[in-house]
Amino acid sequence: MLARRLLTASRGPLFRPTLSSRVLQPSSIRRFATAPSTPASARTRSNADAMLYIASVIIGFIGLSYAAVPLYKIICTDTGLDGTAKNLSGAKFDPATMKPVAGARPIRIRFNSSLSDSMKWKFTPQTKEITLVPGETALAFYTAENPTSEDIVGISTYSVVPGRAAQYFNKIQCFCFEEQKLAAGEEVDMPVFFYIDPEFAYDPYMKDVREITLHYTFFRSKYQ
Repeated sequence: MLARRLLTASRGPLFRPTLSSRVLQPSSIRRFATAPSTPASARTRSNADAMLYIASVIIGFIGLSYAAVPLYKIICTDTGLDGTAKNLSGAKFDPATMKPVAGARPIRIRFNSSLSDSMKWKFTPQTKEITLVPGETALAFYTAENPTSEDIVGISTYSVVPGRAAQYFNKIQCFCFEEQKLAAGEEVDMPVFFYIDPEFAYDPYMKDVREITLHYTFFRSKYQ
């Protein structure tokens, strides 16, 4: 009897599982691991905000495309940026000071033209070239013709080559940046009245410029 008690004591108490030692069931694990779902109303609101943002960006780009020509006109004609000639308001001298510089080197002015792919006009310079000195005014003409059976509205841009001479190319009158409407079969002459700023003769960076090209390009108006 004593031996049996000693044997039982050496083995220790029997293990009995309790509630706290139960193994978690898979369903309980899934409940802890699953993130709360997003309500459908929140997802709908997020999608609506995204669509509104995209629509705003598209409308903004459309507005910029229509404003491109007026902005180009304002910036480039006042600064001579990108080879664009300056208008009279951006010139350094008023008309009373536009006098030929005595003894100045003559400059040859060439006139070129081009059309965009969508423009169906014919557009050419009547005057191919003019030779003048800084401060001397000159008048040149381009001819535009609409050979189609429909009225077409066009608008032109221009540039000066070389670009560094653009700051001295002052236009008193021209047809650029303004819409020009030609009826079917109509032909018109378009004048360009300009002068080269007298300061051109004294600028050391212009000493190797003996020829300047004025180039016009006509586009079909987007507002037609």
